[in-house]
Amino acid sequence: MTLRLDDAPAPPTRHFDFATLPAPDRYRLLTAAVLPRPIAWAVTRSTEGRVNAAPYSFFNVFGSDPPVVCLGVLARPDRPKDTAVNIRTTREFVINLVPFALAEAMNLTCVEAPPEVDETRLAGLATLPSVAVRPPRIAASPVAFECRLIHEFESGPGQWLFVGEVLHAHVATRVLTGNPDRPRIDHEALDLVARMHGPSAYLRTRDVFDLVRPVWADTAPQSLSQPTESHCKERQE
Repeated sequence: MTLRLDDAPAPPTRHFDFATLPAPDRYRLLTAAVLPRPIAWAVTRSTEGRVNAAPYSFFNVFGSDPPVVCLGVLARPDRPKDTAVNIRTTREFVINLVPFALAEAMNLTCVEAPPEVDETRLAGLATLPSVAVRPPRIAASPVAFECRLIHEFESGPGQWLFVGEVLHAHVATRVLTGNPDRPRIDHEALDLVARMHGPSAYLRTRDVFDLVRPVWADTAPQSLSQPTESHCKERQE
C-alpha cells in the first residue's frame, strides 16, 4: 500500500519572519538550510593586472542556451570584496570547481588578504592562461569555466549577484569517460566538495543515488483529478 502524502501528518514547524529577523540570523538560517551548496572558486584580475582568488558558495548554473552561471558575492564589513570590484570593472571571471584534494588550498584563499595579495600564490597554486578572458584558471582544478559578465544586480548594500555567460570550459581528461565525441564527466573522479552549515563544515559529493524520471502516461495519478477531504477543508477556510 502506497502512503499518500496528503494523509501524512504535517510535521510541527516554527515560523520565522524575515522582516524582523536580524541579518546575521537570516544568514545563519539560510546557509544552514540550503545544503549542500556548490563552490565557485572565482579567479579575477584587477584593471592593474593583480590576480585575486576566492571561493563562494552562493553559486550555481542557471541555463545552458546560452550557458549561464550566477555568483553571489557579499561585501566585507569595511569594504567590497575584491572579486566584486574586479568583476564589475573588467566584466570577466573564471569559475574553478574544487575537488577534495584542493580543499585545504581553497580554504587558504578565504583569508581576508589585502587587495594587492595574489591568493593563488599565497596558496601555492599554479595557474594557466585562459582562452578568451584575462583572469587565469587554476591548473589543478578539474573543471574551469571562463565567463563574461552579462548582468549584475545589487540586491542589497554590497550584496551583488553576477550573471556570467560561459565562453569556454576546461575539463581534465582524467574525469572524462564514455564516447570521446560525447564524453561524460565521472562524478566520482571529480570528487568535488560542497559547503555545509556553519563557518567550517564541508561535504564530499560522493553519496549518490538514482531516481528514474517518471513519464506522465505511466503515472497520471487519479488523486490529482479529485481533491481530498483535507484539501476541501483548506479551501473552505
